[in-house]
Amino acid sequence: MCKLDDLVALCQGYPVYIQTHNFPDPDAIASAFGLQRLLALYKVESKLCYDGRIDKLSASKMLDAFHIDMAPYESLKAQMKETDRIICVDTQKHAGNVTDFIGDEVACIDHHPTFVPIKYRYQDIRITGACAALIAEYYSLSGNKPDNDTATALLYGIKMDTLNLTRGVTALDVDMIGFLFPYCDPDMLSDLERNNMEFSDLKAYGAAIENIELYDKIGVSCVPFSCPDALVAILSDFILALIEVEVAIVASFREDGIKLSVRSEDPDIHAGNLLHEALADIGSGGGHATMGGGFITRESIPKLGNYPKERIRDLFLNAMSDT
Repeated sequence: MCKLDDLVALCQGYPVYIQTHNFPDPDAIASAFGLQRLLALYKVESKLCYDGRIDKLSASKMLDAFHIDMAPYESLKAQMKETDRIICVDTQKHAGNVTDFIGDEVACIDHHPTFVPIKYRYQDIRITGACAALIAEYYSLSGNKPDNDTATALLYGIKMDTLNLTRGVTALDVDMIGFLFPYCDPDMLSDLERNNMEFSDLKAYGAAIENIELYDKIGVSCVPFSCPDALVAILSDFILALIEVEVAIVASFREDGIKLSVRSEDPDIHAGNLLHEALADIGSGGGHATMGGGFITRESIPKLGNYPKERIRDLFLNAMSDT
């Protein structure tokens, strides 16, 4: 649970960096931004940082709309020191989609399951639909009213990560939407939710459709070219919308490796556990019961053999047959 005073005391007197997972999505950005604004009320200044790219239109629109200053690690690491405080938000150290930055990861606020236990000096890890709900609760319990931009960003983060309250939603997510709504800007929220697809995304949708294979209730599709992390996740949501599919698995073959996304509507198939098990000997992965992500590095691709698409399919089908 939220112990804001402990977190503030841990940060005072040190340079503070709030780190999200690589390739941050709207929930990660909203959570980091909301925490930054909250800490500032207690005279703790911080910098937002990430590794990878801002590769989703909805994420870049957020940065512009709220004038969020979020720096890539490459531009910061020359000035970072081992004694600097790092707060992991919407991610956990060694989670598979987060770079180990220079600095001391003293705190973690996250809503994902833990696959590699780490001891932090401050920890708030709870399963919710969105990490932004945890940050919103910090405002609620501390008696601080979020400003207009913060409330709108947090509300948007909750809506995006829960797919408008249809995926992984908990009572806290719903309660925090009620808490945030009176402080938000409804017009800005509506603008953020519109027009979040780019024309180039259509090529990826076409490839996902062309390459989909169905195995009972499982839909598997390999896109033979590079897609941003966020788009791979959107494609898995898209395939899951098929009435014949209860588990969707999408892989994108990129220069740096193979990005994977899994979605599950089957209560017996935990998406995060499935990724963790299927990729155990060849990559990394994890996530929630209904959604998760994974990655196979370029160096590990030869382990897939001469037919990597078929091997990926078999890894997941075999893992599911063991559940």
